[in-house]
Amino acid sequence: MNLTGNWNYPTRIRFGAGRIAELPEACAAAGISKPLLVTDRGLANLDITRSTLAIMQAHGLGQALFSEVDLNPNQINVEEGVKAFKAGAHDGVIAFGGGSGLDLGKMIAFMSGQSRPLWDFEDIGDFWTRADPNGIVPIVAVPTTAGTGSEVGRASIITKTDTHEKKIIFHPKVLPSQVICDPELTVGMPKFITAGTGLDAFAHCLEAYCSPHFHPMSQGIALEGMRLVKDYLPRAYKNGSDLEARAQVMAAATMGATAFQKGLGAIHSLSHPIGGFYNTHHGTTNAVVMQPVLKFNRSAIEDKINLLSKYLEIEGGFEGFYAFVGEFNDSFNIPKNLTELGVKHPDLDALTNAALADPSCGGNPIEMTKENTRALLEACL
Repeated sequence: MNLTGNWNYPTRIRFGAGRIAELPEACAAAGISKPLLVTDRGLANLDITRSTLAIMQAHGLGQALFSEVDLNPNQINVEEGVKAFKAGAHDGVIAFGGGSGLDLGKMIAFMSGQSRPLWDFEDIGDFWTRADPNGIVPIVAVPTTAGTGSEVGRASIITKTDTHEKKIIFHPKVLPSQVICDPELTVGMPKFITAGTGLDAFAHCLEAYCSPHFHPMSQGIALEGMRLVKDYLPRAYKNGSDLEARAQVMAAATMGATAFQKGLGAIHSLSHPIGGFYNTHHGTTNAVVMQPVLKFNRSAIEDKINLLSKYLEIEGGFEGFYAFVGEFNDSFNIPKNLTELGVKHPDLDALTNAALADPSCGGNPIEMTKENTRALLEACL
């Protein structure tokens, strides 16, 4: 094993029920006096958004809102958001919501001061050095779901509309400087979103844990993140007002995005193009392909999964964990396969090529090739 690595750990996090009240303090700490709150269309008119805007207004931060954000945000959303940001002469962004709102908010803050096109900053090699760091405004991130972990991430996933590809745009300064994780904001989540986002966090932790890269801190975080999802997601799903469960799953989401600095793998390299082509929910897609990917990687990860099973108190080693994943998915009414998810008559060649082009495939324990990746996609149908 190559015992070398470049490690980064996240930012200032204000975690706890009711801490959305500290939003003005977080903005001040980030150096923001005139923020643009960015969220998705579904959240724009909900009580949690209206009450957050009221907090902003009461403390002299205005009530500027941008909510033209698609389920899978794209470059058109980014362009429109940057226009709104500049028109309002804003000096920072409050990224508010699930993965879509968080990712788009971060990209508006990033692109507000850049002269090059968005795709010039794709997460390839040192492309991020092309950006003008002085053109990136501060970000305060406020997650309202518990899964993506984008609030502690240094990148956003943006869909390229002409090719339906999901591209990862990276820069170290995209990491929000302040985060408010308030589990009360997740209480109203519908059950299918609670399940899909929670399983997204589980997938982040699982892939980080299985990644062959060396990052022992991430390894430990991934283990505990999976335990929290296993123990508390069923409670949050059953009773959306269970604040302890909501808080523990929210912690696991942040842990998952911290852990996957170690790497992701085939789960994400499949789910990114599937979501881009067929507009499926990302976390739910991760859950659907999880068992086939486990089987695909078995020869490389069995010893790790045996240890994981002991930690999670699951009997039967790899087979027991594999069965647990299926039963866990079933308990949340997750579709059995991609066909049930709504992916009908897919273009397997296009999906295969996109999966192999996705940066996540480089962290998979088994090398992904055109032949085995196409077979893996077929196994997911």
